[in-house]
Amino acid sequence: MFKNVISKKAIINPLLMLSAMWLGYFLQMHGFFESCFGAIIPLLPEGLLGIITSPLLHGNIDHIIGNSIPIAALMFLLYQFYPLVASKVFIIGWLATGFLVWLLPPIDILTGEYMYTCTIGASGVVYVLAFFLFFSGVFKWNMKLLTISLLVVLYYGSLVWGMLPEELFYNMPEPSKISWQAHLSGAVVGSIIAFVFKNVGEKKKKFIWEFPNYYSEKDDKLWQEYKENHPEDFLELPYKKRDDIWDHLDELRKK
Repeated sequence: MFKNVISKKAIINPLLMLSAMWLGYFLQMHGFFESCFGAIIPLLPEGLLGIITSPLLHGNIDHIIGNSIPIAALMFLLYQFYPLVASKVFIIGWLATGFLVWLLPPIDILTGEYMYTCTIGASGVVYVLAFFLFFSGVFKWNMKLLTISLLVVLYYGSLVWGMLPEELFYNMPEPSKISWQAHLSGAVVGSIIAFVFKNVGEKKKKFIWEFPNYYSEKDDKLWQEYKENHPEDFLELPYKKRDDIWDHLDELRKK
């Protein structure tokens, strides 16, 4: 029933990503990724590996579960509704976000002091997907894709608060372990990618009568017949009556 409705990639690719994330977490639990190995360490050469590996690593079970659900949902939407650019968006978003996090100086937002930080987790990728799906629908102004944008806002609108340091809202004894840098980087990258690919893929449909200089002999004939059969409609018509006439002609055109 759903064979020609749901894309295979929209099912397979999220499952592959989830498998990689949980495999990475399993290896972590068995000591294969100790200390900050595999994490993004800003501005240090040893942290460059994390650009590739950090989204597959997580601090604890709550961390990976919290990222697994949005990754599955957002990747499904990406591959289902943006099949022509989905892989490019995912790969470019992954790498660009990681590199941007690596470039950001690890400074305590309140004290200005340098911090040695190790960033892991797929939340940066989550932000890439969420912001791409939202802004892509807006830029394309396609009703189906705008529905996806609204769906993302409905379920993940609160993500916007994750782009700011928690220290700005709460009195915390020590800096938060949540990487607002990864969230902000993902949001920026996802928004830029949405703009870059705004003219690729499905666009807003434009009907033939919406084009300039459109002329149809059939429409003209219907108009002439209507004027002959309803002369009373052309006597000082109020605006509402004129709208009713055009609605009637549209119905005739569609038959």
